[in-house]
Amino acid sequence: MAYDLPISLQKMLYMEETYRTNSFLFKNKKEGLINFRTVSYILGILVFVEAGLFAICAGISAFYHENSYIYFIWTMLMNIGIGGIMVLAGNRRCNNISRRDGYYIVSISWILFTLLGMLPFYLSGYIPSITDAFFETMSGFTTTGATILNNIESLPHGLLFWRSFTQWIGGLGIVLFTIALLPLFSGSSQQLFLSEATGVTHDKIHPKIKVMARYLWLIYIGLTLLETILLMLGGMNLFDALCQAFATTATGGFSTKQDSISYWNSPYIEYVVSIFMILSGVNFSLYYFTLNGKYKKLLKDGELHWFLTSITVLTVIIVFALFITGYYDIETAFRKALFQVATTHTSCGFATDDYNLWPTFTWMLLIFAMISGGCTGSTSGGVKNLRLLIIFQNIKNQFKQMLHPRAVLPVHINNSQVPVQTTAMVYTFFVTYLICIFIGWTLLMCLGVGLTESFSTVISAIGNVGPGLGTFGPVFSWSALPDAAKWILSALMLIGRLEIFGVLLLFNKRFWIDY
Repeated sequence: MAYDLPISLQKMLYMEETYRTNSFLFKNKKEGLINFRTVSYILGILVFVEAGLFAICAGISAFYHENSYIYFIWTMLMNIGIGGIMVLAGNRRCNNISRRDGYYIVSISWILFTLLGMLPFYLSGYIPSITDAFFETMSGFTTTGATILNNIESLPHGLLFWRSFTQWIGGLGIVLFTIALLPLFSGSSQQLFLSEATGVTHDKIHPKIKVMARYLWLIYIGLTLLETILLMLGGMNLFDALCQAFATTATGGFSTKQDSISYWNSPYIEYVVSIFMILSGVNFSLYYFTLNGKYKKLLKDGELHWFLTSITVLTVIIVFALFITGYYDIETAFRKALFQVATTHTSCGFATDDYNLWPTFTWMLLIFAMISGGCTGSTSGGVKNLRLLIIFQNIKNQFKQMLHPRAVLPVHINNSQVPVQTTAMVYTFFVTYLICIFIGWTLLMCLGVGLTESFSTVISAIGNVGPGLGTFGPVFSWSALPDAAKWILSALMLIGRLEIFGVLLLFNKRFWIDY
């Protein structure tokens, strides 16, 4: 019996019991907090993956007999060192991660990839400013396509390839790329996928996330290779064709030429790029279903109909405006309008014409296209057309409700009822999106950026579009922006790419304290 034990031993037993109880309570309180050892291990693996990407770029530089390969090797060695430390400090048993872990990993991985990815630009001296190097790399990984470079052709092939490669990797997502590439994260794949691929809905084309990731990447690679071949048939060399294809399928917009696609002055190339920008703005799951004989999903998809209708209507209006005002003949007007509408609607960012010279009202049409973006499950940015479709249908229901107060009018998409909670999330997202635009717009104006320029660059950054209006339009770089503005816009690029809440969640006190 305990009362038969010496008093000193009884005190020790009591203290041990108290410690165990308090420890249990402490763990329960911290159950939802970040498991930094597991996070460190996963981030270390991701850094190793980026080291492999640098090795590819070093090979490209060596192939063209350029000295820039040494900067990729240095950066690769730094990645290996940092990744090794993180893996050793981490916990290999990462089969189960919390939702908090997932959001933290995704947000930090994008920042970490950018910080390490900027080093070749900075160390080589081609972008001597840390701010500019970070901005350029963040613009690449988030597939924004805004650049601070004024002489892109001066970059060696290795850096040009890395610039385009960042967009291609970021197109479907850094984490999704790693899930598809490596047989790791078996129990963590689901949570990591949901944390990065935020959106209205998620079409599960396969029960296993790893298998689904591989299918999506195979479709992605297929589109890239097909466009590369078609561009080569149009007169591009292999290097330029591959880099343009990287930027197109990722809806990124980084070109190997300062004049973007207009450098080649080829209607054929413009039409090819226009088509593939639109194809890349479509939900990739629909391609999978179509290839498996379920083509009705493609034909009956409401979001796709909305997306294609929007592109058609905007293109027709702008063609009419350009033709009757005498800017171009009918074919040139159609080609220029289609390209600019496609590049803004899919947030790609390529350019073949300076739309600042078009009739002023067309600017608002292009701003609408920037905000709309592409479809969910694509590489496009923006609000996404599914959200706009839900909002539009809900507005229609509100008018019906006024005439029939007792009617129950749920929102239906693709013959499926949209839950009320999803509709509320859509409205919350849209309002938060506008708030972020307003805050960014105000901050840039405080830094001395003009009204039109600050508005358009903020929309372009958060929508991952690339070109803006005025002095930061499609024929200009963003180098003239103040450094503080570049950091703000870089943050907006990341927020827009991870669809706002995944990043802003980290600034919520409840994310770190669960009690």
